[in-house]
Amino acid sequence: MRAMLSGRKETVSDDRMNWHHVSRKGICMAAAGLFMMGLGVYRGEMSVVLEKAINICMECIGIG
Repeated sequence: MRAMLSGRKETVSDDRMNWHHVSRKGICMAAAGLFMMGLGVYRGEMSVVLEKAINICMECIGIG
C-alpha cells in the first residue's frame, strides 16, 4: 500500500524480508516460551504429555 502511494516499485525485500527490524517484545516472548519449554523438559513433563497424547489417540481410534 505504501509503495502505491509513494510511486515506487514494490519488491519482495521491502516488507516481508525485513529481518533486522524485530520487536523487543517478540524476542522477549520467544525467550520466555523457550525458557518454559526447557523448564518442562527438565521437570520431566514431556513424558507425561506424550503419555496423555497416546491415551487420547487410542481412545479416538477405539483400541484402548
